Amino acid sequence: MEYVSETKTQSVPEQIRIRAEKRQRLIDDGRNPYPISVPITHTLSQVREQYPNLAAGEETEDFVGVAGRVVFSRNTGKLCFVTLQQGDGTRLQAMLSAAQVGKDSLSDYKTDVDLGDHLFVYGRVIASKRGELSVMAQPGEDGQSAWQLTAKSLRPLPKTFKTEDGQEVSLSEDQRVRHRELDMITREAAREMVRTRAQVVASLRATLSGRDFIEVETPMLQTLHGGAAARPFITHMNAYDTDLYLRIAPELFLKRCLVGGIDRVFEINRNFRNEGADSSHSPEFTMLEAYQAYGNYRQIAELTRQLVQNAAQAALGTTVATLPNGESYDLGGQWEWIDLYGSLSEALEQEISPRTPREELVKLAKEREIEVEKFYSPGKIVELLWEEEVGDDLYAPTFVADFPEDTSPLVKSHPEKPGQVQKWDLYVRGFELATGYSELNDPVIQRERFEAQSLDAANGDPEAMQVDEEFLQAIEAGMPPAGGMGMGLDRLLMAITGLGIRETITFPLVKRI
Repeated sequence: MEYVSETKTQSVPEQIRIRAEKRQRLIDDGRNPYPISVPITHTLSQVREQYPNLAAGEETEDFVGVAGRVVFSRNTGKLCFVTLQQGDGTRLQAMLSAAQVGKDSLSDYKTDVDLGDHLFVYGRVIASKRGELSVMAQPGEDGQSAWQLTAKSLRPLPKTFKTEDGQEVSLSEDQRVRHRELDMITREAAREMVRTRAQVVASLRATLSGRDFIEVETPMLQTLHGGAAARPFITHMNAYDTDLYLRIAPELFLKRCLVGGIDRVFEINRNFRNEGADSSHSPEFTMLEAYQAYGNYRQIAELTRQLVQNAAQAALGTTVATLPNGESYDLGGQWEWIDLYGSLSEALEQEISPRTPREELVKLAKEREIEVEKFYSPGKIVELLWEEEVGDDLYAPTFVADFPEDTSPLVKSHPEKPGQVQKWDLYVRGFELATGYSELNDPVIQRERFEAQSLDAANGDPEAMQVDEEFLQAIEAGMPPAGGMGMGLDRLLMAITGLGIRETITFPLVKRI
C-alpha cells in the first residue's frame, strides 16, 4: 500500500515512507498497530509515586502495565532501553531483554518501534544498575504480551537541542504555533501553558461564582454587530438566506440579562474581530465579560483586581509573576488610578480637555507622526495621543479613567466631568488588559449615541456600531444601574506569564503557507 502525503505533488520523505511500510507490514502480519485498548494498570507518574526509593539494582515482584510515547531509545544487543513519556511530561524507563521477552520478540521490537511511537509495556518494577526506576518487560503468566505498539507514528518527532541557558528547543516560533501538538510533545513550557490556562479559567469562574455571578451563554452568530468598536467578520446563513456577523462582544446580550432580572451575570467565550494580528492582538480570542446590577465602575474595578490577583495566585501560587527574562512583576496590592485627560496634559505639558478643538488635536498628532483619519472624532485623537505619550510607558498595573464621551457610546456620562464618561482601561506593562464601565441605562440617550455612531459609519468609520433596535427595546423595559467589565483571557495569561498572545492561545489562527 502506498502512503500518500497531504500534498500529492510532493514526494513522501523517506522516513515517512519507511514508517508507513512498517505500519502496513504489521497489519499484514495480523498485528494491529492501533489497538482499541491495552491493559494499563498504572500511569507513569503513579509508578514514580509508588516507588520513589528503590536502590540501584533492586527488583520487585510487582507487575505493572504502562504506556507512553517513545522519546528515547537505546538498543545494546540483548538489552534495549526505552524512555516513555505521558501527557504531562512524566517519563519512565522500560527495559527489554532477550532473556525476558525472547529473542524473536526483542528483534521485532528493534524493527517495529521508532521514536514518537506510542508503546505499552508490561513487566516488573525494578531499578537499573545505575539506579533508574524502570519497568523490566516480561510476559504475564496469563499470556499478557510484554510489549505492544498502541499507535504507530508515521512522522518522526522534531529533533531537540539545548540552548546555552538550558532551554530545550526544537521548533521555531512559527512552527510552534502552526504545529502546537509537536510543541507540546517536545517542550514542557507549551504543556505548562495549557495547564496554566485551565487554572486561570477555573479561578475566574470560582471568583465570580463566589460573588453570586451566574454564567450564561450568548449568541456568537448575530444579525447586528455591537458591544464594542471593532470590525466584524461576516458570514452567510443558508437556512435563513441572510448575512450574519461573528460577535465582537457579548455585551448587549448580557445587559439584556440584567433587564431580565439576572442581576449578576458573566460569560467566558470566543470573540472575533477582523483586525490586525500582532504580539497582543488575535482575530479570535477568549473574553470574560461580567455585569453587576447596582454596581459602578469603581466597584467593578475592585472586582477586576480581585479576579486578576486570584488568577495569578491559582496559576503561580503568588501574585508575583516571573517574566521570561527573569524579572519579577508584582500584580499584588492596590493599583494606581489616573485620569486620562490629566495624565495626557501632564505628558504634553499643556492642558487637554474635551473642549480642546479638533484642529489642535490633529496638529499635536501630526507632530508625533500619528495618522489621523478624517472620520476620527476628537476623543479618538485624544486616545491616540494618550497611547503614544502615556500608555506605552505605563508599567505597573494602572486604571486609566474617565474617557472621552464620543468614543464610549455604551457608558454613562461622568456627573462631574462634562464630555467624559465613567470608563476605565486597565494597563499592565504597557498593554490594555481590561476595561470597565458605569453602564449607560437611559434608553433615550442610548438611542442618541447609536444614531451618532451610525453617522460615524456613514462617514467612513469601519468600527462604528449600528442601531440595535432589539437592545434598545430591551432597556426601554428598564435596565438597573450597573457596572460592567471585559477582560481578554489571552491577555490575562500574557500578564501572568509575560509571553506573547500566540503563546497563550493553544491553537492560534495563523496565515496559511
